[in-house]
Amino acid sequence: MDRRDFIKNGGVLLGASTFAAPQSDWAFNRKIKVGLIGCGGRGTGAAFQALQADPDVEIVALADVFPAQLETALNTLKEAHQDRVNVPESRRFVGFDAYKKLLATDVDVALLTTPPSFRPDHLAEAVERGKHVFCEKPMAVDIPGVHRVREAVEKAKSKRLNLVSGYCFRYSNPNRELAQHIHNGSIGDLYSISTFRLGGELTEKPRQADWDDLTYQLYNWFYYQRYSGDIIVEQTVHSIDFMSWMLGGGLPKTVSGTGGRQSRPWDRYGNVWDHFAIEFDYGDGRKGFHFGRQQNGTQPRNSVEAIGSKGFMDVSLLSSYQIEGAHPWKFKGQMNNMYQTQHDELFAAIRNKQLIQDDFMADSTLLAIWAREAAYTGKIISLEEIENSTKTYGPTSDEYSWDMEIDTARIPRPGLNNV
Repeated sequence: MDRRDFIKNGGVLLGASTFAAPQSDWAFNRKIKVGLIGCGGRGTGAAFQALQADPDVEIVALADVFPAQLETALNTLKEAHQDRVNVPESRRFVGFDAYKKLLATDVDVALLTTPPSFRPDHLAEAVERGKHVFCEKPMAVDIPGVHRVREAVEKAKSKRLNLVSGYCFRYSNPNRELAQHIHNGSIGDLYSISTFRLGGELTEKPRQADWDDLTYQLYNWFYYQRYSGDIIVEQTVHSIDFMSWMLGGGLPKTVSGTGGRQSRPWDRYGNVWDHFAIEFDYGDGRKGFHFGRQQNGTQPRNSVEAIGSKGFMDVSLLSSYQIEGAHPWKFKGQMNNMYQTQHDELFAAIRNKQLIQDDFMADSTLLAIWAREAAYTGKIISLEEIENSTKTYGPTSDEYSWDMEIDTARIPRPGLNNV
């Protein structure tokens, strides 16, 4: 079951905090006011999880570019939590600048769940306004966006704001226990790690008679590089983040890879690819490998395998977690809903004057963007090259308007693209 299906089917369990430290003078002996920016399915799900995380959470503001989407989210939330969803007309913000209007209110927590291309601007504004944040992954679709996220993370640290990312694998009970074993040397020195995220295609929202090009693209944003960053940045980045976590963080020296578009027609479904195969070379003998695919009718797989000097790790995510070798181990504890755990821990940290700051989220996003660019160009790209990339994939949030020109959605061809 993938993330969207898991949320849709309402799985609910619990977990533990990633990082806790004394917070300054935040004290919540009152209701925690939450604002949702991005009222689609994922945003509505995040709002439900926030409400479940703390009995005194209240949804007080909503923002989206589409009025109908905002109203749908509002009605869905009110139907389940009539007494805890208090969003009058004055706190229903619509348009590309809706996020600024919402963040100018007195909300305590901002849920950032728009398409990824808007994340750097929304995150920067939320931190500037002093809000605690839950922001979905990924954090950007290009390197200039990653740099903006890094700046926002550092500012959040200086302001002692909680910052929880949508990299949910790090909030899974078995994954946390596994990571502890790996980092304590259960398989010795880790030589290589391979991740697989193979599955079917996403659904399309059919074009309506009154939709212009921009409306169609925003409703089907995951099919466009401009908004999603391609499938490796939008979806399979979870596996890349998991790889980086097991390796103890840090960035590789070079990245190379390949990929393309085999199953999707070239005259429909935007300009993203449907498969990637990537090598991350850390320059010290360690290598990471990632394989991602969205093709209907193919064998699904969501797994991680690692080889070390004293054993190996074999993980089939959401079902099996084990280590073989000198220090064998198998997870026998209680599974949890990692999506809900993110919100449980965020709101508990706010209540208890603690901090959770997922500062790894910028580097995990960078790894996926780096991999995409290596595959798009067909080149080996160094850390220095990718860090200095000025290539952007679209306007900033403030540059969007309904009458703007829409670029032709060209599908990348290796050898013809630059970093």
